Amino acid sequence: MISALILTHNEATDLPGCLRSLIGCTDIHVFDSGSDDDTCRIAREAGAHVFFHPFEGYAAQRNAALRICPFQSEWILVLDADERLPDGLIKLLQQTVAAASPETAGFRMRRRDHFEGRWLKHAQLTPTYVRLFRKGRARYHREINEVIEVEGIVADLPYHFDHHPFSKGLAHWLRRHIAYAEREAAQWHAERAGGPRFSLYMALFSTDPQQRRFHQKGLFYRLPFRPVIKWCYMMFVRGAFLDGSAGIRYARLQALYESWIVDFAREYRRKNEQTPHY
Repeated sequence: MISALILTHNEATDLPGCLRSLIGCTDIHVFDSGSDDDTCRIAREAGAHVFFHPFEGYAAQRNAALRICPFQSEWILVLDADERLPDGLIKLLQQTVAAASPETAGFRMRRRDHFEGRWLKHAQLTPTYVRLFRKGRARYHREINEVIEVEGIVADLPYHFDHHPFSKGLAHWLRRHIAYAEREAAQWHAERAGGPRFSLYMALFSTDPQQRRFHQKGLFYRLPFRPVIKWCYMMFVRGAFLDGSAGIRYARLQALYESWIVDFAREYRRKNEQTPHY
């Protein structure tokens, strides 16, 4: 048996599709941060358990859900409302955890991001995520673009799940990523003030993809001309152009997002320099 966890805030548009993809899972928990649309009603009508917790940060919200929700299963599957499992995958995942060794604490799966009806096979920056883990063996840290730490072996699964980040439209994506950029800049400013935390060795050789990306991102923030570097990397190293116009547009949007982080970070730095120190 697997328990499912979905974090929500005004997800009436996406939640029904996410819940439908979990058919076969009998223990679904929706952890809401104050929706004022039909999110909670939709969840309850689908048979999900609904909990409310005020939003304090992405890692804090996920940790609160893991602490508060009374999961019936030893294994927890975490999805966002705009993510979907392919037909039949929940059954395969149940078979997988039933056969898992005691040393295995989590599983990593490929996420397929979609834009303009196309899978961004080349343009997607982070292809694999830990979304299935044993209860009590995982914890999140870093409040934006959170990183999960799992106590025990994390194995790779040959399955994928689908992500539709533009399901609410381009304007929604832009508004959301402006907010992400501000939080990302604040996080970067705090990490920078706290001294060096990032390792080139970990960025290049860590066997954990999420840890490797965490250190890569920290080192990347120290580079000049990041929006241009990111666009060139996506276009010519990752081959975003191979995804057609969707990949090219997505690379442009990611470079724009990076420029927002730079602008917010510059604003934080300027405010810090202007603040008197006693």
